[in-house]
Amino acid sequence: MARSDHDRRMAEMFDTIAPHYDFLNHALSAGRDVGWRRRAVALARLGPGETALDVGVGTGDLSLALLAASDATARVIGIDLSEEMLRRARRRADAAGLGARFTAEAANAQALPYADGRFDRVVAAFAVRNFGDLDAGLRQMRRVLRPGGRAVVLELSTPPSALVRAGFGLYFHHLSPRLAALLGGDPGAYRYLPRSVARFPGAEELARILGAAGFGRVRFERLALGVAAIHVAEP
Repeated sequence: MARSDHDRRMAEMFDTIAPHYDFLNHALSAGRDVGWRRRAVALARLGPGETALDVGVGTGDLSLALLAASDATARVIGIDLSEEMLRRARRRADAAGLGARFTAEAANAQALPYADGRFDRVVAAFAVRNFGDLDAGLRQMRRVLRPGGRAVVLELSTPPSALVRAGFGLYFHHLSPRLAALLGGDPGAYRYLPRSVARFPGAEELARILGAAGFGRVRFERLALGVAAIHVAEP
């Protein structure tokens, strides 16, 4: 798998934080990330024999929740740049009795190794803002989605309210790296987090970019006063 410098940096960073990733995600979001994923699962649930691609699968939170909520014959393939994240996702799937329905593979979101129209759903949670080339990654997600399928993208966002933005910025830029360090995480990685959110398009702009990537029907809903957003995009 060819990797750019950006992808190598992402893989190394997520390999480093993998041991603390789930705990810190839950702690730093005060547990709200669980409810956000639950809402994404409700929008992406799979029917009999259907298959989803989880882009940036991480340790498997979204994939495993989706499998648990879907038909017993549904499957999920999860991809990631981080081998350590993939190892943890496989272990969690096996421990949950879902290993036969879950596959974790190393792959680049900007050059997905799957045929056109391969998947009934394409999902991503807190992953697309880490793409080296957002436009290319979203075009690839559209390419591998079958006609009549659906993409569901859960991502952190910039709140529309100036007051909420100020509080969000204070917490993310100044408090979360210190809290991550106190809880045993890598403060450098958690300094990257607010920078990645600050650079990422807002909900309205991401909807436009999804449309430009080839999706014909795009809608979104804000979560937690706009701290996060879920986009649903269909061919």
